[in-house]
Amino acid sequence: MSITDTVLGEFKERMHLEDHEDENLRRILSASVVALKKACGDYDINSDEDFKELVFERSRYVYNDALEFFNKNFLSEINSLGISKALEGDSDATV
Repeated sequence: MSITDTVLGEFKERMHLEDHEDENLRRILSASVVALKKACGDYDINSDEDFKELVFERSRYVYNDALEFFNKNFLSEINSLGISKALEGDSDATV
């Protein structure tokens, strides 16, 4: 997963971070996208704001060495995206 400069910039602005960590932040964001796609379904960080928000939150937890708390704290959001994606797939099958 390639993280665009725009997404990286938005995350850095939100976290109040400087340019010296760009490669590390790209790795964190990319890993978060991959992990959340496994949990929630195939969302696009560039076009789905709810998914992007969740990626940013997971990345914040990773950056602050607190990943073990993320799933518990964001379980309802993870489940909501997963259910939405599953329902989206069901509606495609009935058309």
